[in-house]
Amino acid sequence: MQGDALALSADTLALSADALALLADALALSADALALSADALALQGIAKFNSLRINEMLY
Repeated sequence: MQGDALALSADTLALSADALALLADALALSADALALSADALALQGIAKFNSLRINEMLY
């Protein structure tokens, strides 16, 4: 009986470790997504600026 409880505790700890590893991966992916969003906004700003400059040259 006590052996079963210890085995369950070990399994619970292993699952907790796996969950923490997955959480760390999710946080890293979220950080990457935020960086990509910032890059996309910067590129949109550059594109808008270039578009305005082209329009000025055409008209």
